Amino acid sequence: MTAPPHPDNSPARDNTPGTVLVVGGTGFIGRAVLTALTRHHSPHSGTPTLLAVCRTPPRTGLPGVRYTARDLTDPATLRGICSTTVVHAASYVGPDPRQCHRINHTGTRALLDEAQRHNVKSFLYIGTTAVYGHGPREDRLTPAPASPASASRLLAEQDARAAGATILRPPLVYGTGDRWFIPTLAHLMRRVPAWPDQPPPRTSVIAVEDLARLTTYRPHPPPPPHPATPAPPTTPPTPSLCPGTTCWPGYAPCSACRRRRRSPSANTAHSSGVHCPA
Repeated sequence: MTAPPHPDNSPARDNTPGTVLVVGGTGFIGRAVLTALTRHHSPHSGTPTLLAVCRTPPRTGLPGVRYTARDLTDPATLRGICSTTVVHAASYVGPDPRQCHRINHTGTRALLDEAQRHNVKSFLYIGTTAVYGHGPREDRLTPAPASPASASRLLAEQDARAAGATILRPPLVYGTGDRWFIPTLAHLMRRVPAWPDQPPPRTSVIAVEDLARLTTYRPHPPPPPHPATPAPPTTPPTPSLCPGTTCWPGYAPCSACRRRRRSPSANTAHSSGVHCPA
């Protein structure tokens, strides 16, 4: 049975020695960070007190975690919340430019101001490799954000770095609670019946549990700025069923594949024995 959360809406500061504050503690990444922290948490062993900041405390929270309702867009609600260690995992990734600015940029700035006011020594900001824009190469990491969300998060990073914070830029994150990466990929696979065969697509990804483990890893040096799987995965090897494309199993064959089936060389084109579904 999961213990009930401990909602706390009082303005009193909680900076007892060893307190870890996770901002965005009910979000996809924030909850994973808290879960990783609770594995080593015991209220009677001298381990850090865990405090989660969110807009609305959950009805059922993680055991040993106190939840407090705060709003990054209202700096007055942030007074007194900063502790000895802050993990900032809250962000807005929607299309509204005003919300991006209010939550990601000015909200982070307000949180940093509060942390500096209380002399917080350890502040970790979880950003994103999306600040590099579309299709960055590992040897060309120059920020070029292509959306209001990534642009505002880059501004937040710059403020955090200026304040002495540690910046973590994970790539695409997947796992339980993911509402963006895997659902979007699944939608794409349903809508697009063919996939480029050359060059092999590559992308860097990280499981949310691994990201949380890196985030909570305490011995210095800090975690690498771009955590990801050691070798970027590729799509599984598939035969070239038609020029330049590979049809997805379970979908209707593309027009090029249908033309090749009607031609005398169709058997050669499908000599691997793997065929587009008719």
